[in-house]
Amino acid sequence: MEASSRWTTWWRRERRQDRTVTGGGAAARLDLLLGAVRAGFPLAPAAHPAGHRCSCDRVGCPAPAQHPVSFAWQTQATTDAEQLERWLARDPQANFVTATGRAHDVLDVPAAAGRLALERLDGLGVTGPVAAVGDDRYLFFTATRGTPADEDEWWTSALDSTPDTMSEHPGLRWHCRGSYTLLPPAALPDGSEVCWLRGPEHALPDPLRVLDVLTDACTEVGAVAEEQWLIG
Repeated sequence: MEASSRWTTWWRRERRQDRTVTGGGAAARLDLLLGAVRAGFPLAPAAHPAGHRCSCDRVGCPAPAQHPVSFAWQTQATTDAEQLERWLARDPQANFVTATGRAHDVLDVPAAAGRLALERLDGLGVTGPVAAVGDDRYLFFTATRGTPADEDEWWTSALDSTPDTMSEHPGLRWHCRGSYTLLPPAALPDGSEVCWLRGPEHALPDPLRVLDVLTDACTEVGAVAEEQWLIG
């Protein structure tokens, strides 16, 4: 809890001083990313803001500063701290994604539902890692479902092959095998950030327990039932 408070205090200061999460905050930023690596979260480099646009060369990028820089991101994703430092030395502004379905899954909900669910999960004593994506989304990190004996129990990850569909799914998204999410700290083109509300030092909770709370919260804040959650 003390470490989480320290990271949150630092991040609020950085938001005021350095909206692009670069420059003087490099050492503290590395510390945050290494915390995720120590927790076993596999990382791969992602695009970053270039002015009000994405650093990638795609015209009309549908997910600016929110996607990996390489199509080989699943192979690249690693918990090797030295590799992370090499990536940052090469591109100090890079955001990072974490590959889901290996060490963890991520349940991704609208911020209004996330705030409601976080309060309820606190009441249940479920205090896993949680991140905020600007004022728009909350990311709840959970234990992964692992490798089921029946391959049919796996789902596809349409959000990664067609990220322009993300706006069509405003409710709950379950990122599992073959998917990814941005990892704090990360900067977005609109000047907002992805930051930890609870850091990765917290134990990963059971995904189905969190899912129950999140689906109820999405319903209460007005997510349309048939759009309520998408696995990807």
